[in-house]
Amino acid sequence: MLFDILDFISRVLFILAIFYYSISLLQWYNYNPWRVLTKHHRFSWHLKYFVLPIAAFIVCFHFGQKLIFYIYLYVVYLPMLIYWASRLDKRVVFTRRVWRSFIITAAFAGLNEVLFYIYNDELYFLWLMPLVFSFVICEVYEAVLMRNFVALAKEKLSMMSGIKIVMITASFGKTSIKNFLFQILQSQYNTYCTPRSVNTFKGIVMDINQNLAFGTDVYIAEAGARQKGDISQIATFLNPQYGIIGEIGKAHIEYFKTIEQVAKTKYELLESERLRKVFIYQKNELPKLDARLKRIVQTYPPKVRNIEATLENTKFELEIDGEWVNFKTNILGRFNVDNIAAAILLAREFSINIDSLKKLVKTLTPIEHRLNLSISNGKTIIDDGFNGNLNGILEGIYLCSQYKGRKVIVTPGLIESDEESNITLAKAIDSTFDLAIITGEQNSRLIASYLHHTRKVQLREKTQLENVLKGMVGEGDLVYFANDAPSYV
Repeated sequence: MLFDILDFISRVLFILAIFYYSISLLQWYNYNPWRVLTKHHRFSWHLKYFVLPIAAFIVCFHFGQKLIFYIYLYVVYLPMLIYWASRLDKRVVFTRRVWRSFIITAAFAGLNEVLFYIYNDELYFLWLMPLVFSFVICEVYEAVLMRNFVALAKEKLSMMSGIKIVMITASFGKTSIKNFLFQILQSQYNTYCTPRSVNTFKGIVMDINQNLAFGTDVYIAEAGARQKGDISQIATFLNPQYGIIGEIGKAHIEYFKTIEQVAKTKYELLESERLRKVFIYQKNELPKLDARLKRIVQTYPPKVRNIEATLENTKFELEIDGEWVNFKTNILGRFNVDNIAAAILLAREFSINIDSLKKLVKTLTPIEHRLNLSISNGKTIIDDGFNGNLNGILEGIYLCSQYKGRKVIVTPGLIESDEESNITLAKAIDSTFDLAIITGEQNSRLIASYLHHTRKVQLREKTQLENVLKGMVGEGDLVYFANDAPSYV
């Protein structure tokens, strides 16, 4: 009887442990199993925490060696999994969906054990079926739930008949444009924007239901994409009156394979039937436009001159309505001139005058983890952790080159990009920095191979970073954190 109880507890615990690993990765990849299988960069984790444990279970039970499996479970697998989870910088968030999934999995595992105990069945591999059953049931349940959430969000938007919706998409800079536009428009309108980097269809639907207040004048939605149709789904749902299509480049190129596919997906924003005005980054190759779209599409930025970008501020002049207008902002980086210009042009569509715009641009606050400069213990810190595109990081490196002291960069390189871009980045690092700390495994060897003048340190795990910084960075140094990849990358 005691051994039967141990059997029961151990097998249920094993199923839940496998499920914990699975739900962690599913949550990272927006609950898309195909992305977990094809886009996860640390495939060895699949072997250690999913494939090998299941293989050990099947082999041990096939040869009647339960005890060996239980020793493996308690001495090897569970301690490894706990250690793995403790070192993650992005652990699973126990949302309602995760709790529902855990409860359903535990219920199926328990029911499965009871049935096997009653019928004394030796089809040991069927003990793993709760993983399959729970996944299928959870997916069906979430699909039904999502359909209801979409209907509620549609009804809510239809009740807010006077609301103006702005949709922003780009390979780079969409979060910055969104936040700059929000800061400008909120001075005269009751404005709300999607929080943080919420930019998927599901995220936008949930945000509308939970956070968009009745009485909002302007709703600014950031739209991201991983595959063809993602932007179309959001554009058709929101049906925005205004749009910004920012720079199109090689971000997420591993999903789209070609720049042409990226561009085609971004231009799905033009499918909105209510569009009144759309601003498109001038370096993008424009698609074929019908007569209606030709009337409402305008490229940006307008003519710009006298850009001065330093570690203190950025100054520039824009030609607006035929006149040159001086702007000054605490936002760092020449590339942000384009982002601010997009926000300025769209704000003009909302009748905000030039004098107000000059004052508002001057008071813009930096976006968190995007070229945020601070001084800490005598060290100059530039936090650019959310900057994942080549041009943005190259601009950060340009700003760092103006610093007179010792310069250190901490970076994993460019994630979801191509080899050519990382080589360009490595060469820029080699010409500017005294020390490069390369985190993670994905780009470490490639970047290190192009560093000939810069001292380099390669870290497989970010948990080592704090000690390395303490030992190798001193007072008076500048530290530039360029991009940041979670430990699962």
